[in-house]
Amino acid sequence: MTHPPGQPETSAGDAPATPRAVRNWAGNVTFRAARFHTPASVAELRKTVAGSRAVRVLGSGHSFSTIADTDGDLVSVAGLPPVVEIDAGAATVTVGAGLRFAEFTGAVHRAGLALHNLGSLPHISVAGACATGTHGSGTGNGTLASAVRALELITADGEPLVLARGDADFGGAVVSLGALGVVTRMTLDLVPAYDIAQWVYEDLPYARLREHFDAILSAAYSVSLFTGWRDDRMEQVWLKQRTGDPGPTPAPPADWFGATPAAGPRHPVPGMDPAHCTRQAGVPGPWHARLPHFRAESAPSSGDELQSEYFVARRDGAAAFDALARIRDRIAPVLRIGEIRTVAADDQWLSPAYGRDSVAFHFTWLPVTAAVTPVLDAIEEALAPFAVRPHWGKLFTMGPERLAQLYERYDDFGALAVRLDPRGVFRNDWLRRQFPQYGGI
Repeated sequence: MTHPPGQPETSAGDAPATPRAVRNWAGNVTFRAARFHTPASVAELRKTVAGSRAVRVLGSGHSFSTIADTDGDLVSVAGLPPVVEIDAGAATVTVGAGLRFAEFTGAVHRAGLALHNLGSLPHISVAGACATGTHGSGTGNGTLASAVRALELITADGEPLVLARGDADFGGAVVSLGALGVVTRMTLDLVPAYDIAQWVYEDLPYARLREHFDAILSAAYSVSLFTGWRDDRMEQVWLKQRTGDPGPTPAPPADWFGATPAAGPRHPVPGMDPAHCTRQAGVPGPWHARLPHFRAESAPSSGDELQSEYFVARRDGAAAFDALARIRDRIAPVLRIGEIRTVAADDQWLSPAYGRDSVAFHFTWLPVTAAVTPVLDAIEEALAPFAVRPHWGKLFTMGPERLAQLYERYDDFGALAVRLDPRGVFRNDWLRRQFPQYGGI
């Protein structure tokens, strides 16, 4: 029997179980939790939190560090009631925080509405994705967290707290790293439903990318560039364009900045089956079936990998690309695939795109931590002149002194976490490393 990523082999209701092996999606982290809980109601969750000295929340397990680790109580909200409440008049949907995007986006579409953006994987949980600053792509598209209008969380004393856009603390509440409480519900902004047509191009020369960097990354509603950093070309470019009229969407030109259309379906990772990927070749489809790279009903990969991602201001994207190209002989030997995307600015204090339109450089690594770690050091050194920010849910090596310089609201977030969790119930070793001046918040 197989189990969803991040879930134990045995658990039932709120009865605490000592899991035999609870691991993250990639399998590189085995959680140390003394007990694992899957409460079936908010009342059970409140009781667990109020009675615990240490709690962390596990979403879909798609983080690559020990961000969710604890030696106390590990809680999954996947067992809470699967709330999906669509308010067409307000253009919102309120969902249970443990739901994965694929579990409610179809209902949103059938109501004639849509999310503005989705990540590459529809398999990830909504609260976990927002808590770490996860995103999709597009020069006008903010992170998934930027769609959150309100949330409900259970604080350290077991009491519920609702925070909404406009509240003084809201800027620190969504991308919160699990430091403020257990999120149970989220209300997301919606837009009118739309279709997307997706094309894949191959062999975009680095020289053409460098010459037209911003034009290429803004050429469609969502653009992803894939490279192994092994030679002077982007192996693939994925263009996801919104369509307005019924019927076939006109294809982009046969020669596009020196790249050519793919002859058939493609998977971004070399050697992987493209059957797992969303429909290509310009066939229009609903936003939720095209914006992700991978089909909801398929496993995108084996999970036998590590990931990192770094954000720079969009205005520095081309120069940052050059800096990485200069160390590609360090990157390529331990890399499965790299991806370059854009993200619009938002106002979440710990978002990697806080206050600036950004370019994100993503790296999917071979699962060899000892070999990857020094490469992360080299990448962070190469990108340091561009005030590079790491993705919180992935691997990075920079320390808290640097993080405090990169995030203008770093101190505000630390103070908020101490105020909402004075006993340190939601603190763990990972948080203590990132925020040592607040006792690990």
